[in-house]
Amino acid sequence: MEIDREAILQMYLAESEEHLGYMEEALVALETHPENEEILETIFRGAHTIKGNASSLGFSQVAEFAHAVEELLQRFRNRTLPVTRERITLLLRSVDALRQMVPDAVAGVEELQPEHEDLLKQFTEKGPVTQQGKEPSARRREEVPSGADRTRTLRVDIQKLDRMLNLSSEITVAQGRLRQMLEERVGHMAEELMEAKVVVEKLWLTLQEEIMKVRMVPVGPTFRQYIRTVRDIAQAHGKVARLVIDGGEVEVDMKVIEHLRDPLTHMIRNAVDHGIESPEVRKARGKDPCGCITLKGFQDAGSIIIQVIDDGAGLSRQKILERATARGMISESQALSQEETYRLVFEPGFSTAEVVTELSGRGVGMDVVRRNIEALRGSVAIESREGEGATITIRLPLTLAIIDGLKVGVGEETFVIPLDTVIECLDLPQERRSEADGRGLINLRGKALPYVRLRNLFALGGTSPVRENVVVVRHDGRQVGFTVDTVYGESQSVIKPLGKLFQGLPGVSGSTILGNGRVALILDVPTLIQEMVLQETQMQGSA
Repeated sequence: MEIDREAILQMYLAESEEHLGYMEEALVALETHPENEEILETIFRGAHTIKGNASSLGFSQVAEFAHAVEELLQRFRNRTLPVTRERITLLLRSVDALRQMVPDAVAGVEELQPEHEDLLKQFTEKGPVTQQGKEPSARRREEVPSGADRTRTLRVDIQKLDRMLNLSSEITVAQGRLRQMLEERVGHMAEELMEAKVVVEKLWLTLQEEIMKVRMVPVGPTFRQYIRTVRDIAQAHGKVARLVIDGGEVEVDMKVIEHLRDPLTHMIRNAVDHGIESPEVRKARGKDPCGCITLKGFQDAGSIIIQVIDDGAGLSRQKILERATARGMISESQALSQEETYRLVFEPGFSTAEVVTELSGRGVGMDVVRRNIEALRGSVAIESREGEGATITIRLPLTLAIIDGLKVGVGEETFVIPLDTVIECLDLPQERRSEADGRGLINLRGKALPYVRLRNLFALGGTSPVRENVVVVRHDGRQVGFTVDTVYGESQSVIKPLGKLFQGLPGVSGSTILGNGRVALILDVPTLIQEMVLQETQMQGSA
């Protein structure tokens, strides 16, 4: 029987990464609970499995290195060598080394790197020496394959695949029946024909739901990757901190997970580096010397909510306002709510050095985090309790493949507005239909609402109908109106990426195929609102 070695190697890569992830998590736990035999056994089984798989595939250097790790762990098991922070750091660096050695061996490069040889020598020493003041996990993670590369393959429940196969077969049969009836009864919409059409649509929708379920993965494995990050950053800065995971079983589209890693890494780094106080300061404030960062996930109304919660120093609202005033971002007399104040942290005007001094670094790069989250059709907000900690809340759609939207029409064109941004629809007042530039203000229950005609915004030409509709949308606490000719109603659309010619088109985030075969553009509401607010500010400044 022919053996597919390439498939075996891909499975070996996936399983090794899984075992190394469990080992890394367990090593951090063992540092806190050195007497816990169950944790130690988990680490030992991981090293033993990696060694055995490497030997069976002929990767002798990987097997030798894993054997050295196994020998040190065996001394822990026999209680002939105590578990210390230095030895845990050595083992964590060994996990990093194996993360590089395994894919290298698969690629045909099995020679040990000099730093790996140095690690191997330390396993024979009674008191391993480790480098202090560095963050080995952060450095190594930049050298290993990214999360996107590791998620090219998924382990899928076989029952889900069987269900998909059965549905596709049923769709084929139903389509055949529909084709035959169309050929026999051309021009007649008989009752049987309509029933067949309904069956096909139901089967297709069910298949689509099953496919989406296959794409869903729990957030727990991604969350657990930060256990090591928290430990290393805290140690490098003379602090003690631990990560608590809540809601790791919540599932989200794998594409969302891929794009979420970088924002989460930045926020957790900020929380440990600039939020959590030193053990001495925490003791003086009556806190546990060990800081706590919680990664929490849960679903809410078709969205996934992810929170990064720390029990550190929190944000100083007064210092944020002082900094914003000094930079001319707000006036001294301007009164801001707590939500508006913390939103300033996401503005790019907060320079790195100045923010580190005045705001303990909380604003560093947070504008980049906001842009990355908004690119996923999400939002991010901060709540803080000065002296007690801070909570960063991210709201994201469960999937990036399907969008619930409001279809609207302008002339012959159709646009889709993400439904989670839509507040209400109303008629454009008669006296506001004569603006030449398609912009203006209307009174919305006592408040001024800026609006813009999509016809003018996208230079579609033609004349507006007698009756126009205003779709009120909201993002980041701001509301604006989009004036359209027709409101078709709500629909669920499969998102298609824009072609190279249209990538980067302002105000458009994607496209979808309508039932009639035409293409509809999906509006990028956050970008459009920002552009409208910027233009309004410039007009006020020139006046």
